[in-house]
Amino acid sequence: MPIKTVSFEIRRQASPDAPAVWESFELEWRPGMNVISAMMEIAANPRTRDGRETTPITYDSNCLEEICGSCAMRINGRARMACSALIGNLEQPIKLEPLSKFPLIRDLQVDRSVLFQNLMAVKAWVPIDGTYDLGAGPRVFPQQQEANYPLSNCISCCCCMEVCPQFNESTGFVGAATIAQVKLFNNHPTGRVLKEERLRALAGDGGVQECGYAQNCVEICPKGIPLTNAISDVGREVVVQKAKDWLRG
Repeated sequence: MPIKTVSFEIRRQASPDAPAVWESFELEWRPGMNVISAMMEIAANPRTRDGRETTPITYDSNCLEEICGSCAMRINGRARMACSALIGNLEQPIKLEPLSKFPLIRDLQVDRSVLFQNLMAVKAWVPIDGTYDLGAGPRVFPQQQEANYPLSNCISCCCCMEVCPQFNESTGFVGAATIAQVKLFNNHPTGRVLKEERLRALAGDGGVQECGYAQNCVEICPKGIPLTNAISDVGREVVVQKAKDWLRG
């Protein structure tokens, strides 16, 4: 009985300035196999389908259970998490490419620090005064906890930014993930202290007004975050904040 195999076509690039090439790999199929487990095998034994030795594939991964967001890449042309992409559900040969809207480091590894720069720009954190014993925090009703919980599930994978037609160098759009975090921290009783600053940050260039409501983000999000609802809600709050600032003169 012939051994069942899995075929891969992987886009390789040794450095940002090096030419891109495609290399083919073939592995023995195993039940429950996912893309990351295949990448581990290829990295451990970097030999192409025709038997040629090559360098280990460079990629990011960590938790292996769709929590850390590290292993986002394009799989058969679609941005998704490699750890939850089961081989049995994918058309072969499986084509692996890096995310296209972020600076390439090597092979499938990209620099996604722009997301964290955007989060810092909108002050996506809960401020405290630096002391240790702050006492009991403000009460949050269960209904509000349920509304906020989906927003807290963001894993910073950047898939929403990859598929967004507005996220590019021309617009400087901060992306859906950043806007959703603004809503999350503005909803927090303590985080609300910086609400006006966050809304003003989104009123400028690259802010919420850049969104074209293509809704690609909510379709691709691996955690099912209600991104378009967050964008609509924050967009309305940005307009109200701008009106308040204008009236204050």
